[in-house]
Amino acid sequence: MNGLFAGGVLLAVLVALVQLFAGDQDVASATIQAMFSAADLAVEVCLGLIGVLTLWSGLFRLAERSQLADRVALAVAPVLGRLMPGVGHHPETLGPVTMNLSANMLGLDNAATPLGLKAMEALQKHNPKPDTATDSQIMFLVMNTSSVTLLPVTVMMYRAQQGAANPADIYLPLLMATTASTFVGVWLTARLQGIRLSHPLIMAVAAAWLGLLGLGAVAALAMPGADAARFSGVAGSVILLLVVATFIGAGLRAGLNIYDTFIEGASEGFQMAIKLIPYLVAMLVLIAMLRACGALDLLLEGVRWLVALTGADSRFVDALPVALLKPLSGSGARAMMIEVMQTHGVDSLAGRMAAVMQGSTETTLYVLAVYFGSSGIVRIRYALWCGLAADIAGLCTAVLASYLFFG
Repeated sequence: MNGLFAGGVLLAVLVALVQLFAGDQDVASATIQAMFSAADLAVEVCLGLIGVLTLWSGLFRLAERSQLADRVALAVAPVLGRLMPGVGHHPETLGPVTMNLSANMLGLDNAATPLGLKAMEALQKHNPKPDTATDSQIMFLVMNTSSVTLLPVTVMMYRAQQGAANPADIYLPLLMATTASTFVGVWLTARLQGIRLSHPLIMAVAAAWLGLLGLGAVAALAMPGADAARFSGVAGSVILLLVVATFIGAGLRAGLNIYDTFIEGASEGFQMAIKLIPYLVAMLVLIAMLRACGALDLLLEGVRWLVALTGADSRFVDALPVALLKPLSGSGARAMMIEVMQTHGVDSLAGRMAAVMQGSTETTLYVLAVYFGSSGIVRIRYALWCGLAADIAGLCTAVLASYLFFG
């Protein structure tokens, strides 16, 4: 991030000076104005997120305290045991692994990272070569960076904050993209590890999930574009309403004080929104400078020209910066998503595609550095390439699914 930020700012200054000497008298002032405007925008975005972050942090605390995540973990444990055979010899490690992946599936971002560190620590206890990643650790990391997110609340929050007519209309395309990421990552890793994916349980789960998504895709294909987007929005909204009811019901079943537990979690959401401000300021300022000086537009026009030579639809190029930043920096990709929404409109094809890209996969390099670094692993073997392959699959599917629903 140090190199990305410093290098990007210096590049923007250099391009602005070149443009100035080339005769553009306004480029320097425009770049400065963009820098200040982006800083103000970052604060406005974060303040606008306070309400929604507070709401969902409170609801997620109910899911944690009611042990809903624990029950989800028990449900997925049989499948994970077959994808990670090494864990079968040490059953005590399966709990932290399933808890982390379940937290990711439920959108419990605050709980997912500490649970992931605990899971990697548990896997490391049985590692015969502490400096080298085991097969189970690699599979765990790939599933973590590409895991299916059933509740992409964060992306919907940003769309709501930017004034989307229906923040949930990206739900089905996003599910398709994150499913492609997971399936490709798991398939490639299993192939390298010699794991048999044709087990009846694995095949049944995969077939059921793909069947549901297939029905959604068929329904979208049979509808006009506007109706397909509306269908995705209705489906996403209904699912979210059912999730809220499930969280409340789980809390009541566990005998929790629903109100007090909600308030406890909600207070953390407020603090989280404030903590986002400096990170978002840094990345939005960088992106605004690159766009104002012309560097970003020059890059995108070059890519657009190359795509046009092939005769392909080049509208995806407007959202491409999100895809380029996603494996490198979560904050950078998030800032770029907001910038695309601001520039092209939150409900434009580019704005929706940027949101789908943002939710399609995790920040692979960051997760790899944090999870393996915390356990002292320096020989990562093929973990990076499997993670990046999953990223590419998810991002490509994000483009195709966005065209299907919104193109």
